[in-house]
Amino acid sequence: MNDVPLRTGTEATAAQGDDEIICAIRNVSKTYAGGSVALDSVSLDIRKGEILALLGPNGAGKTTLISIICGIVNASGGTVTVGGYDVVDNFRQSRSLIGLVPQEVNLEPFETVNNTVTFSRGLFGKPRDPGTIEQVLRRLSLWDKRDSQIVTLSGGMKRRVLIAKALSHEPRVLFLDEPTAGVDVELRKDMWETVRALQADGVTIILTTHYIEEAEAIADRVGVIDKGKLMLVEEKATLMQRLGTKQICIELQDPLESIPDALSKYELEIAASDNALIYTYDPTGGRTGITSLFSDLKSAGLVLCDVKTHESSLEEIFVNLM
Repeated sequence: MNDVPLRTGTEATAAQGDDEIICAIRNVSKTYAGGSVALDSVSLDIRKGEILALLGPNGAGKTTLISIICGIVNASGGTVTVGGYDVVDNFRQSRSLIGLVPQEVNLEPFETVNNTVTFSRGLFGKPRDPGTIEQVLRRLSLWDKRDSQIVTLSGGMKRRVLIAKALSHEPRVLFLDEPTAGVDVELRKDMWETVRALQADGVTIILTTHYIEEAEAIADRVGVIDKGKLMLVEEKATLMQRLGTKQICIELQDPLESIPDALSKYELEIAASDNALIYTYDPTGGRTGITSLFSDLKSAGLVLCDVKTHESSLEEIFVNLM
């Protein structure tokens, strides 16, 4: 992988106007009483209307960062503003703009869906508005379940109720902490469609996830947190282009015991099957060397049977970064 400079969230969005930033995080740190550092001078700009995925191993600081933005945890240093409101000095105003979907499903089992969501709206001081609640429930395919008790719902439907609760007071920013944890693949993809629909309605979405394919499927930008530090924030497509690699698997007619000296400059690898060569290259590097490679393969007397290509996934990039 090339040694390319990685940009922080603030640097990557420097060209964005202030009116395009819904949440500004500046040098936020969190150190707990025992001396454990959960966050180390994190700075990040979150844009209006984007889906930002925060990736990182357990204990990396993802949930701590969300908790600070939502006013659940106090930062040891730094500032956070949401919609221009400081989350400490103007807690009520900033919190009213935020919806939070926690990882744990903690719902009153014998309450109905409609009452659960309506109650959440009231907690933010919003007046009763059956029309808005109906709109939220219909958007999440919960309207037909509005009179059902929570205990009767499937795991996927309970996740939808959590989102409905978070949307009941009409927030502009929605935080999803591991939204599909414990959900099967089919329901996970269904949730992805729900998230895309919310974005289409103008909601800014920040999600933490352990499922890298989740970030690859729905995120506009990807942030990587490790040991309390924000390692990078990058457009997903740009990240994969800048840090990803491509490989060509060249299947040969006859197996190889070693790579001919004439091909040593290409840093080829012999595949496990012994009758294929692996060539790795940077697709952004201009000259890939593919043309000369095939010419030299012919000159070396190697007969090709098939050629396959492989491009780095976001998971492979993430593993390399870690």
